[in-house]
Amino acid sequence: MFRHVVLMSWTEDATEEQKAQVAERLSTLPDAIPEVRSYQIGADAGINEGNFSFAVVAGFDSREDYVVYRDHPVHRAVVTESIAPILAARAAVQYDL
Repeated sequence: MFRHVVLMSWTEDATEEQKAQVAERLSTLPDAIPEVRSYQIGADAGINEGNFSFAVVAGFDSREDYVVYRDHPVHRAVVTESIAPILAARAAVQYDL
């Protein structure tokens, strides 16, 4: 199993509608990309100050399957059209389980 974790912070002017659109569009990716084995997304609970705004945790059978997801046109469209316009900061890690 291979894991991909992304943390994102939104710009101060990001609207609730834009944030909801990110979550809505990301939630469609497991159905669009068969290589995705597990997929959890969620906004920060707001308990601790200084946290990132949103997280994605995705599981794949292999590194190669992750690369298919990373480069998939549906995923790229979500990043370009919905995430990039409101992204202030991003951190990511990929690792073998």
